[in-house]
Amino acid sequence: MMNQETFKNTVFVLKDKLYRFANRFLEYQEDAYDLVQEVMLKLWEKRAQLQQVQNIEAFAMQMVRNMAYNKIDKLGRQAKYLDQLPPDIQSEKYPELTKELILKLIDALPEKQRLVMYLRDVEEHEVGDIAEMAGLEENAVRVNLSRARTTVRSNLTKVFDYEKRRIG
Repeated sequence: MMNQETFKNTVFVLKDKLYRFANRFLEYQEDAYDLVQEVMLKLWEKRAQLQQVQNIEAFAMQMVRNMAYNKIDKLGRQAKYLDQLPPDIQSEKYPELTKELILKLIDALPEKQRLVMYLRDVEEHEVGDIAEMAGLEENAVRVNLSRARTTVRSNLTKVFDYEKRRIG
């Protein structure tokens, strides 16, 4: 049985990462915060079974993802993802927009691509772990990652070209 100290060092330490992850799915930060609290509570209640879990981080991420989807479904809320470049990007200043812009471009991707690119390029997980977290084959992770990066690169180029024309 996992004690409080072990739980704190193996599970609770993940809360910020889980919060950032939940925030990718949910529109409001408070919802993401509440969801992570809920996940922590469930993990604490399941602490006896956690010793059988090989990758606790992947397991927790999967819980966050599933609960976020349930929350989105339940509320019937429009998720925060857009199908095209968000218009507010064009008003941003040229040099410092890159990181923020890339996150916005990732948010605009189709669901699977968004998930794998976020896990790989933002949270820096290995392909095998991403496959486990996302419930995908490793090859599907690679294909989605490749498509996602191509789309983001192409949209980034469009924005920079637009900025160059506007500045020049």
